[in-house]
Amino acid sequence: MAKSENKTKATQASVEDFLNLVADPQRRADCFAVAKIMEKATKSNAKMWGPNIVGFGKYHYVYESGREGDGPLVAFSPRKQNLTLYLIGVIAFKSEKLKTLGKFKHGKGCIYINKLEDIDQKVVKELIQCTIDYLSKKYKK
Repeated sequence: MAKSENKTKATQASVEDFLNLVADPQRRADCFAVAKIMEKATKSNAKMWGPNIVGFGKYHYVYESGREGDGPLVAFSPRKQNLTLYLIGVIAFKSEKLKTLGKFKHGKGCIYINKLEDIDQKVVKELIQCTIDYLSKKYKK
């Protein structure tokens, strides 16, 4: 069976140029603020992952199926409907902490917010660190 290649990979595209294209001024400002928060937490510069995800840090995963690849430790994407924060592990393991986050929706590994002021930034920083810790432990080098 041939291994499929990951669709979302780190690119050399400019994060700043990408974020400056966000039409809504509030969403654009929130993106730059989230970028600073994630950069500080990961101690990594922002990189584009695919055409519309801004990621920080990197981890290498290997699934039981044998599929493997690289992904950003934490990431976000400015979508039309919301700002999507990719925080793997926090939905399943930090449900109590999520109750103090503020106004948001979530998927399996994503938190969707309308604007940064809707959530407690201290809590989101803790959740970012939880994701970093979770992935670093689960996929140790």
